[in-house]
Amino acid sequence: MKKKIWIGSGLVVAAIAWYAFRPELLFVNKSVSESFPATSIAANTSDAAGPKQLASGQFKGYAHETQGNAGIYEVNGKRVLRLTEFKTSNGPDVHVYLVAAPDAKDDATVKKAGFIDLGSMKGNMGDQNYDVPNTADFHKYQAVTIWCARFNVNFATAPLTNAD
Repeated sequence: MKKKIWIGSGLVVAAIAWYAFRPELLFVNKSVSESFPATSIAANTSDAAGPKQLASGQFKGYAHETQGNAGIYEVNGKRVLRLTEFKTSNGPDVHVYLVAAPDAKDDATVKKAGFIDLGSMKGNMGDQNYDVPNTADFHKYQAVTIWCARFNVNFATAPLTNAD
């Protein structure tokens, strides 16, 4: 009888651990290939209203090896964060944050400085776009961070340089 209880308890603990750590995500890559957001045709002209780059930076890995570029653009009156040539580790509950610090090198900096959550990471590889609130002040929010919300871990950060 005790053996059945131990086996049952072990299975419950294993299921909880699997849910918490999601080990299969360490071996699964999710590729994304989003196009740059389309621009509208300006009235009274045949030229397309081109995107305006507001800020840009390159990722540096901290908890996980990461590479790629981050650029914030204004397209059709809206702001978009675009990740290009992006590659990082996969994980559970990974988000993209704009961080109110010039270079969020560690977990404590991200939590202390404050951030805007742009949503769940769409994939751990490839080009992808995220909507940025028009109210975001790039003199305050100076970096993009890839953040594991489940474990409060900073995967990587791209310090941003304003285009103006």
